[in-house]
Amino acid sequence: MTKKNNKNIDLSKYYTSGQFAKMANVSTRTIRYYDNQNILKPSYINENTMARYYTDEDFAKLQQILLFKYLGFSLDEIKELTINDLDYHFLLNSLKLQSTLIQDKIEQMQLVQKAILDTTSVIEKNKNIDWSQMLNLIHLTGMQTSLKTQYQNANNISSRINLHQKYSTNPKGWFPWIFEQCGFKSNENILEIGCGNGSLWAENAQLIPDNINIVLSDISKGMLRDARRCLSFLPSTIKKNMHFKAFDCQSIPFDNNTFDTVIANHVLFYCNSFEHARSEIYRVLKPHGKLICSTYSSNHMKELNELVNEFDSRIILSANNLYETFGLENGESLLKKSFFKIEKYIYADELIIDASEPIIEYILSCHGNQNQYILDKYKDFRNFVDSKIAPDFKVTKEAGIFIAHKE
Repeated sequence: MTKKNNKNIDLSKYYTSGQFAKMANVSTRTIRYYDNQNILKPSYINENTMARYYTDEDFAKLQQILLFKYLGFSLDEIKELTINDLDYHFLLNSLKLQSTLIQDKIEQMQLVQKAILDTTSVIEKNKNIDWSQMLNLIHLTGMQTSLKTQYQNANNISSRINLHQKYSTNPKGWFPWIFEQCGFKSNENILEIGCGNGSLWAENAQLIPDNINIVLSDISKGMLRDARRCLSFLPSTIKKNMHFKAFDCQSIPFDNNTFDTVIANHVLFYCNSFEHARSEIYRVLKPHGKLICSTYSSNHMKELNELVNEFDSRIILSANNLYETFGLENGESLLKKSFFKIEKYIYADELIIDASEPIIEYILSCHGNQNQYILDKYKDFRNFVDSKIAPDFKVTKEAGIFIAHKE
């Protein structure tokens, strides 16, 4: 919130608009524009002169804004990605994800450069235009939107994983627990659907057998890039048997009876057709193969919904109740339509949170309308959450897995 006419303010700790713009090598008009668009407000305004003043914290936020602008984000997207809070927790996470996006941008530009050189070579050799090469160039130059979507998805996934890793009371950890339930045997063929950034394998690196074949899949090529980077530290004996493939699990590009185990961690409730996904998984499983799929119940994280509704009853953190598509309550009956034996295991856990930042970060990462009602009143929301966590804030976790066996 911008301070106005505070007689005790020490202006030696502030920059004028001109000084601030010069430091960032932008025009004062740009700074005024960000102010008018509610993207970067000054920390102090002198009501008598209407002079605007900025701080080092404002400068850190400006860095994020200019980088996102350079990478092609719109001002509306930038507004949602940058919030008026520069706690180290937010800033560190933002910088890490910005670094990932820059890596993606470099890889994209390298692909574009190669395509230009290949197209040039073909034209010089054949003395005519190869329209298929030109089409490939068009597709590559249109990757910007997918990169932005990938950044936002990675940001959201990171926010959720961070909250659970730091504040869960179960010492086992979700990914080690899932891995333990898999019970991999020698020479198995494994398919993971919706592998995300590869956390299941990264957190269990010491337990991965050398002689199993693993296919990591995701609908997003960007997430597969993240997974490759995340798993680059694995020994070569494992990596040589680890393959990455982008596809929709409602149409799996493998033959019947290919895999011993299929893993779907918190992914099946996102499918447009659960029935198609279930049928495809059943098809590619070998006889006696198993599907290990996780989900949650209607009680999962309910306190966060109650928290935001108390702040503003219009906020909905998820437009769809995913547990209604595939949850702990209805999962067994849905799986029984294909599989003959279903086992259900609950992961005993809860969150005990003693800080506002990870709660807010998690809430802002949700798929609902929360940003519409929180971003413009961020300071009020921050103070509201602060008032609710003393001495701590408990959140129900009710998640688990089904192990479905094929005859």
